[in-house]
Amino acid sequence: MTNEYSASQRIIVVSNRLPFSIEQKDGRIYFRESSGGVATGLKSLLDAMPSLLPFEPDCLWVGWPGATIGDDHVEHVRSRARSEFRSHPVFLSEEDFENFYQGFCNKTIWPLFHYFPTNAEYHETYWQQYQRVNKVFCETLQKMIRPGDFLWIHDYHLMLLPDLIRRVSPKVHIGFFLHIPFPQFEIYRLLPVLWRRELLEGMLGADLVGFHTHDYAKYFLGCVQRILGHKQRMGEVMLDRRTVKVATYPMGVDYQKFHQAARSPGVLKEIAKYREVFGATKIILSVDRQDYSKGIIHRLRGFETFLDKYPQWRGKVTFLMVVVPSRIGIQDYEGTKNQIEELVGRINGKFGAIHWAPIIYQYRSVSFETLVAFYALSEVALVTPLRDGMNLVAKEYIASRTDQTGVLILSETAGSAKELTDAILINPSHREEIAGALEVALAMPRYDQERRVHVMQNRLRRHSIARWATDFLGEILCMNPSVGNSYAKALDSSCQTRLIQQYDCSLNRLLLFDYDGTLVPFTSYPQLAKPSRQLLNCLHRLGANPRNELVLLSGRDKATLENWFGALPISLVAEHGAWIKEHEKQWQMAQPLRAEWKATLLPMLQSYTDRVPGAWVEEKEFCLVWHYRVADEERATLAARELTDDLIELTANIDVQVVQGNKTVEARCAGVHKGMASQTWLVKFPFDFILAIGDDLTDEEMFTVLPGRAWSVRVGNRPTRARFHLPGPDEVLQLLDTLSDSEHIEEFSACAPAWPLQDSGP
Repeated sequence: MTNEYSASQRIIVVSNRLPFSIEQKDGRIYFRESSGGVATGLKSLLDAMPSLLPFEPDCLWVGWPGATIGDDHVEHVRSRARSEFRSHPVFLSEEDFENFYQGFCNKTIWPLFHYFPTNAEYHETYWQQYQRVNKVFCETLQKMIRPGDFLWIHDYHLMLLPDLIRRVSPKVHIGFFLHIPFPQFEIYRLLPVLWRRELLEGMLGADLVGFHTHDYAKYFLGCVQRILGHKQRMGEVMLDRRTVKVATYPMGVDYQKFHQAARSPGVLKEIAKYREVFGATKIILSVDRQDYSKGIIHRLRGFETFLDKYPQWRGKVTFLMVVVPSRIGIQDYEGTKNQIEELVGRINGKFGAIHWAPIIYQYRSVSFETLVAFYALSEVALVTPLRDGMNLVAKEYIASRTDQTGVLILSETAGSAKELTDAILINPSHREEIAGALEVALAMPRYDQERRVHVMQNRLRRHSIARWATDFLGEILCMNPSVGNSYAKALDSSCQTRLIQQYDCSLNRLLLFDYDGTLVPFTSYPQLAKPSRQLLNCLHRLGANPRNELVLLSGRDKATLENWFGALPISLVAEHGAWIKEHEKQWQMAQPLRAEWKATLLPMLQSYTDRVPGAWVEEKEFCLVWHYRVADEERATLAARELTDDLIELTANIDVQVVQGNKTVEARCAGVHKGMASQTWLVKFPFDFILAIGDDLTDEEMFTVLPGRAWSVRVGNRPTRARFHLPGPDEVLQLLDTLSDSEHIEEFSACAPAWPLQDSGP
């Protein structure tokens, strides 16, 4: 498929905060780079964006600059933001800050979504201000949006914005990403009824909604179904006029930036300075924003238990705890700060000596070089949030370990725990478990450290922040009608009536049908999807009609197709086009193919099968398929992405194509596809009626080669080159039964011509 993009296309990143903050002091405006939160994770992407995408977009960032300023400074800030940061500031009032940011965002959504319902406050003024600020963002964007723009909206501050934009600009393509956890239904329903509905509807204004983990996506889909009543199929929410895709995109870090920085002169100098301070003691590192969800109190109590239970480590370890100030002035956060300081003082007083302080506590931000030096110095990183959307500190620590030593102790409730499974995973609420993990980590042999870090670094290297961004943006690009993908019209009763009329009036018909997911539903294992007696009878009637040429095109092997359908008067295509059997003829290879590459790839697929219980490998003559339909969805989905990457890298110089299908990863001979196989019949003679039905990406290749007047039908409502869609296999079988039983009421000479003279819709 050829992608053509307009030179005027822009990626507009929309978030609460810009990549810089402003401060008004003594009548002057000061700019400084933002630290922490979404801004830290995203700001490096704007510079890299042209090299990450198949076109060079103009990138723009829209958000709040972090302070309120007088009207006389607005134009100055706006001009400098545009020229230096490629940003467009949205200015908020003091009231906005208090009720929107400090109020609804940080006192309602944040505690509730992090499973602290007793901390959540439900004030109508907070909600009204949240609505107002989202409308201000919408009004700002409405003045800026141009045809072809892509909006990427971020986080819980702007959950209403996608739908607001959709209402005023229905053609714009919108992605929304939530960087914090999405809670289970029983927690989410604690919101007032109106609020909970509007927040869900707001997010569904996007074309694509992204989360860090499969659990968050699953909880969101569950709330959508139970609260709004929208059905979903395989992560796609079916709305009245469009479909919203909900998917998982674990956010990475700039791996090379941290890995290379750890060897830089500035960081090496910082390491030498702090090594002199700490001496021979082993360092346990903790870096967090000041937040009750980070589990800092539990972490300190766990360290206290560690010193109690393992007195041999006293004087030999130092707990370096960096707490970055955050949300100053909010009571819950100030209370957390006071508790931390009391605990630090108590533990140091209880265990400390003249020449040794168990805890070194720093309540401040640190520079990038100092942070990387801390990562490189520390034998153990203790990252134990009670609940966290992702937690990039864990990934930054692993990326900075250039000698592949070090141990990561990670909370099982952090989003990153789903990927960094070679860390020591713990329950962050259990102080004895924290203490035990510290003992294991400090005593861990070097070879075991290296093994664990090596595995995690390989993953982080492949799944960097650039990969996260390109995966997400690439999905939105695929939804863009300008690159040939659009949503098909429903094949409703009136359309089916016209289809049947044309079928009845035609003399030479070509019927092209996929099998799995089209004529039969998917099953746990492919061998269970045998054709029913009803389906076999229907295909027999259609194939026996002398005016019909019926072809079944499948990814299955030719032996299975022969066993199930060999007795029918139809033609068969196996392995997506590698093998072709025309009716009353023998199986023929579509073209000379080689299969020696399978011996190279098969061990890799088998190794991934060992890693993912429930996954299995299907070997065909010219194809290898890794199935994961019955495996744990979250683990298998992550493994499928990694396997696809590995296969693509391994097959770069051979004629093998790697395709992600419906719960499958497939490696097959390049140049073999259903479009090529369909040409075998399309070039025979002019058919006056063509009906093609399929359900996945392999069938898009078939739809591509059809004439514009063909009846092409995609099963499931998703972006497609087909002209129509049907909900599922049951509806397909109903249509085929109707065709096979169709009676010819009028003589053929009395029928209207089957095709109009020009390429137009039926």
